[in-house]
Amino acid sequence: MCFRKQLFALLTGIVLISQAPVFAQTKHEFALGDSAFMLDGKPFQMISGEMHYPRVPREAWRARMKMAKAMGLNTIGTYVFWNLHEPQKGKFDFSGNNDVAEFVKIAQQEGLWVILRPSPYVCAEWEFGGYPYWLQNEKGLVVRSKEAQYLKEYETYIKEIGKQLAPMQINHGGNILMVQIENEYGSYGSDKEYLDINRKFFKEAGFDGLLYTCDPAADLVKGHLPGLMPAVNGLDDPARVKKLIGDNHGGKGPYYIAEWYPAWFDWWGTKHHTVPAEQYTGKLDAVLAAGISINMYMFHGGTTRAFMNGANYDDQSAYEPQISSYDYDAPLDEAGNATPKFMAFRQVIEKHLPAGQQLPAVPEAKPVIQIPAVSFTQTAVLLNNLPAPKASVKPLTFEDLNQDYGFVLYRTTITGGKTGLLKLQELRDYAIVIVNGNTVGTLDRRVKQDSMQITLPAGKVTLDILVENLGRINFGKYLLQNKKGITEKVLLNNAELIGWKMYSLPFNDLSKVKYQSAAYTGTTRVVKKGSFNLTKVADTYLDMRKWGKGLVWVNGHNLGKYWSVGPQQTLYLPAEWLKKGINQVEVLELLKPAETQLSGIEKPILDQL
Repeated sequence: MCFRKQLFALLTGIVLISQAPVFAQTKHEFALGDSAFMLDGKPFQMISGEMHYPRVPREAWRARMKMAKAMGLNTIGTYVFWNLHEPQKGKFDFSGNNDVAEFVKIAQQEGLWVILRPSPYVCAEWEFGGYPYWLQNEKGLVVRSKEAQYLKEYETYIKEIGKQLAPMQINHGGNILMVQIENEYGSYGSDKEYLDINRKFFKEAGFDGLLYTCDPAADLVKGHLPGLMPAVNGLDDPARVKKLIGDNHGGKGPYYIAEWYPAWFDWWGTKHHTVPAEQYTGKLDAVLAAGISINMYMFHGGTTRAFMNGANYDDQSAYEPQISSYDYDAPLDEAGNATPKFMAFRQVIEKHLPAGQQLPAVPEAKPVIQIPAVSFTQTAVLLNNLPAPKASVKPLTFEDLNQDYGFVLYRTTITGGKTGLLKLQELRDYAIVIVNGNTVGTLDRRVKQDSMQITLPAGKVTLDILVENLGRINFGKYLLQNKKGITEKVLLNNAELIGWKMYSLPFNDLSKVKYQSAAYTGTTRVVKKGSFNLTKVADTYLDMRKWGKGLVWVNGHNLGKYWSVGPQQTLYLPAEWLKKGINQVEVLELLKPAETQLSGIEKPILDQL
């Protein structure tokens, strides 16, 4: 899902069911008819909603699928995320929340078909568009191209995905109806040879059923591979959909809207995006009445936890890192509850059900609690918890350090007794400047801020610069310019500073953090540890409005980022990650290290700048 904010005004809405899937027989036949998909020889209208397995706790996958059925969906769409499954080169992970095969199996058990989108590039408001960071360390590698090293890594990846998922295609007795190659490639390039290599890799990986491409209407011709079914994104006029697809598919269908947008995503410092359901219901009705198949992006957004958010950037706009909440103003809210949009779309879908068919009852909203105030008992000063450094004359990037996400502390020693302009050339993305252990300011790529005046005391001065990766760009040509940290050099009064030590702080393991007593009055970064006691568990939210910027872990689960700039001011804490008794909380706070109050709240705050 990616083609740009300009399309937001054209957004259109949702979904579903003309024929409920039945999995009694071991194999089904799924084929392209002249105007409709054919399931076991009969016309089938695919009414699908997008939901991404890593954005929902594994323990909640089944409950979300039951909600999909209750709205009338017969299919679930999902991307597959390369950077989750091969976080380091050659090391694959399909465990826990990465168990995409189990996600597909649960869908089958719940009577849902699946549309699979395992392209190496996903966009999806996801870090680096789904690419693993280490691709940037492969000499000469160019993503989304015929460059040999990229194709080698791509082929290795897609074959591992094939081992997991190819046996679950409908032609092998599973519930995967179709598989998408590449993703909105027409918005990026037009190389048909490259697209055909994609097709070849997918076939060799075992994806021997129906393959298709999807692109925004304006880019469909560039992104479509002749011989495969084209699908369109962001278009909901039935006549235009049929003409566009027909013109590129031998005058025939089936007709499939691969991404239909019920609202939009959010980024830090910009208002929360919402669109009333009434703007979609009539269009949904017309699309379903025309027999067009559809996949709504998103049916349920969930949460982009840890460091997995992406960012947008182009020559006309600022750098725009996305927030952790992926609520999306979708029919299911971030916690998986039905919204008014859900109910409105359900009413439209019911009009198009086959005679005698009824939708399941809508499950009640999940219970919520307000957790007791957190009692912080320990504090860890970041500067006292540094690992062994790497030394270099010039600053090293995250990639130079073989570090994927999180933070790097850059340290050098200089002669003080002067005032000057400190400039971080090509800062990516957010920096806290610290002089002799005291914070003196911040720099922020979002607002094109890479310089500040600083005054250095006399004598030898320790200059620390803590740099945060706010998310690699996930769309457009800047995919090729995505390294993080201080990517060029540091200047003081136009003189380059050299002799750096780099301390990697990925914050992927808090077990080595050395805590002390809670009392702290300094100005540098801290991790605070505390707890709260529960007699029952339910969904809740952490109210971060008193805090500045950072991340929160509860019982070892990284809930995502908070930042006072908004619009997100709460962090969703799912019931599945809580327990009766003592629950542990750890907070990395970057701006307000003296803050001690953390409380719960029963509703999210996603619209407060």
